Amino acid sequence: MSRIGYKVIEIPEGVTVTQKDEDITVKGPKGELTRHFNPKIKLVLEGNEAKFERESDNDKALHGTMRSNLNNMVLGVTEGFEKKLELRGVGYRAQVKGTTLTLSVGYSHPINMEAPKGIKIESPSNTEINISGISKQKVGQFAAEIRDVRPPEPYKGKGIRYVDEYVRRKEGKTGK
Repeated sequence: MSRIGYKVIEIPEGVTVTQKDEDITVKGPKGELTRHFNPKIKLVLEGNEAKFERESDNDKALHGTMRSNLNNMVLGVTEGFEKKLELRGVGYRAQVKGTTLTLSVGYSHPINMEAPKGIKIESPSNTEINISGISKQKVGQFAAEIRDVRPPEPYKGKGIRYVDEYVRRKEGKTGK
């Protein structure tokens, strides 16, 4: 049984956590995040520590989820989150102009994607994409949407993949 909900969250120097009804706001050096939390689980702030308490055992999963969400908010406003993607395939390219990502990945037309507010995209080379921001959910969602444009295929390995992703390769057809 997981006990993540009981772990205490250390709030670093320069970060403030405030609660107004069911909304919790975390302010830090990189920005501010607000999230609505379920009223069944209570937030207890003591000095530079935060923890959650639940009234019944029916809310165990919710307890751990809320603790992880607040911890990710604290990490986001202090360090931020980053996802790295790479393009593999002949002629596959990525370009960034402002907040627009243009992908050329084997279709008859380039794919243009607008970054959500609060997300920064960079392309250090034609085949690399770096996505960063303070919200773990937004960074991961936008990275998944980019990957869905051309997911890696198992025969040649072509497509858009996360840098640390392993793509299981399959053997092709064999002739007689």
